[in-house]
Amino acid sequence: MNSPLLVFTTDFGLADSYAGVMKGVALGINPDLRFIDLTHQVSPQNIAQGAFVLGVSHRYFPPHAIHVAVVDPGVGTDRRPILLETPRGTFIAPDNGLLSRVLDEHLPEQPASAGPAPIPSPLRAWHLTNPDYWLHPVSRTFHGRDVFTPVAAHLSRGVPADTLGERTSDLHFLPQPQPRMEADRIRGEIIYVDTYGNLVSSIPEGALAGRTVSGIRIRGRAIPGISGTFNDGEPASGLVALVGSHGYLEVAVPNGSAADTLSAGAGEPVTVAVVPA
Repeated sequence: MNSPLLVFTTDFGLADSYAGVMKGVALGINPDLRFIDLTHQVSPQNIAQGAFVLGVSHRYFPPHAIHVAVVDPGVGTDRRPILLETPRGTFIAPDNGLLSRVLDEHLPEQPASAGPAPIPSPLRAWHLTNPDYWLHPVSRTFHGRDVFTPVAAHLSRGVPADTLGERTSDLHFLPQPQPRMEADRIRGEIIYVDTYGNLVSSIPEGALAGRTVSGIRIRGRAIPGISGTFNDGEPASGLVALVGSHGYLEVAVPNGSAADTLSAGAGEPVTVAVVPA
């Protein structure tokens, strides 16, 4: 039988000891654990970015993986610590919208505004209320070490979820910007900037299916069409648009940074011109 797997997603960075200390705590509870760092480089306090990264990445892990996700500007407040079970993994995180993209996969439609969203079957969630499975004393500023990681480690040893807290029927949801479909264009915005400076938009591949794209505009610059790779040709604009590995339309500069070239980031409008049906 494989050893239990903990997957970490945080905004802690790598310069400080926070990420390493969480692993030390986990091993003190279950020495047989294995670890994967999905990333510790989420921008500080950027819940929406963390939700996107976790949402597009968790499906590539085995379903028995336990994800510890900590982007938690409300640490120490009354926001709830949460455990969420899904067919694609178990997630332990603050209830601040960080699990929105994971939850969204199972909702019949995305809620239009931020707030509580019902948890659909077969998902189940618990408000983590049992301090017997926390590290003590509990810091008001480091629940990743003192609450989320200990709970994950105890869960990996077979402690039932019902022992860790109380069932809840909803989670806080943060809507992701949705593209606006028009007869001759699709309007979206940048929602994520990766380490290469590629600008990932809110326009999913499915929104482009069956439509002939005649051009893309961003920050006053025109891109003639959609490329297959980052290096298809040498467009006069210096920019390329393509559907990236996340499954969304993105804007890039071959061997460069579109974010730097355009001085653009999250929230920047993107328009895709299409031939009317």
